[in-house]
Amino acid sequence: MTLSVSEVEAVPAAERIYELIRKEIRPRFSEMAACGSTPELLVHPRYCELSDAIQTVLQTPEAGSFAGPVSAPSGPAYRILAYNLERGIRLDGQIEAFRTHPYLKTCDVALLTETDVGMARSGNRAVAQELAQKLGMYFVFVPCYLNLAKGSGVEYDVTGDNDLGLHGNAILSRYPIRRPRLVHLKNGKDKMKGREKRLGTQTAVVADIELPNLAMTVASVHLDANSTQRHRHDQMRDVLDNLKTDLPVVLGGDWNTTTYNSSHAFHSIMGFWLRVFMGVDNVINNHYLHPYNRFEKELFGLLESRGFDYKQCNRLGEYTVSYDVECLKTMKNLNEWVPRWCFPFIRWALRNHDGICPIKIDWFATRGLRCENPVIVHDLRQGRAVPLSDHDAIGVDVIAP
Repeated sequence: MTLSVSEVEAVPAAERIYELIRKEIRPRFSEMAACGSTPELLVHPRYCELSDAIQTVLQTPEAGSFAGPVSAPSGPAYRILAYNLERGIRLDGQIEAFRTHPYLKTCDVALLTETDVGMARSGNRAVAQELAQKLGMYFVFVPCYLNLAKGSGVEYDVTGDNDLGLHGNAILSRYPIRRPRLVHLKNGKDKMKGREKRLGTQTAVVADIELPNLAMTVASVHLDANSTQRHRHDQMRDVLDNLKTDLPVVLGGDWNTTTYNSSHAFHSIMGFWLRVFMGVDNVINNHYLHPYNRFEKELFGLLESRGFDYKQCNRLGEYTVSYDVECLKTMKNLNEWVPRWCFPFIRWALRNHDGICPIKIDWFATRGLRCENPVIVHDLRQGRAVPLSDHDAIGVDVIAP
């Protein structure tokens, strides 16, 4: 589906989608959530009855403009940000950071992953839309999932119910957004198995940005966490196959390059012990922070084979997330798919690292652009009593010709 911002603004698609969910789909959430797998769901009479409505929801992007009448100025360079917002559960703090943080307030385009619309865990707010409204920007949001439950881990403990249950990815820009389109990616696991039950697939959002002296295509890309290395490669291949642009390109987002086959707990546990035998220091320094060296080599090789650069637009060897074995939230979320008896072994493996494991999973890749000054913004997470997200934001400057 390809829609321009002006076309979306002319038709209040979002409100129609919200009404469709509230009146027809949400009252049937519990019936569909009773299914234990996607094959079971697909033959369930309630899903069959609602399948067209569900596909309409998952195929409809939301876009609009809160930009003022005065166009943003041109410049010799433009600052691109990629940030996993962790659903938007700390949205007020994130809005304040975009307004006041020395780096975030200078960003021209934000590629956002994990943005909720109508989820109890994030206060039933429309995260990307509200950010755009408060910042005076253009935006486009694409849904990935209709959540039949509140989420995973600690998210089950939040009060209230989902208003809409939408979760997806977004682009914000100070400059006009043209031709937003969706790239649906194949699931790495059955989204109807386990406690967190979801309809849909991970979906990248691609759009053209109309800068005064530089037109470019951007994509906000979130690859599956519970998947194999090959599956993440294949998801990235599908993004690249569907870019359909002659413009310079910036890809950015959370690519989950953990180095693990995390499609099943057994594979993750075996992978953990392989890395212990390889040496914890060796794996942290040469693989977790440099996943392109071995375990995710195919994904990064694919990017290079398609003319993309990732070396000049990222800070190589620097983490963007840190897993803390003493963090109750991290452990409760991890316990959704890894047995609790594994935790003492994780603590033991990280005993010389204060129980903290640094990993780099957030990335840019560019084609046809010159980039400068890649950064990782650690202080939105580190040194705060309440981190704004479980990910660090990353940024880079693209140079106008």
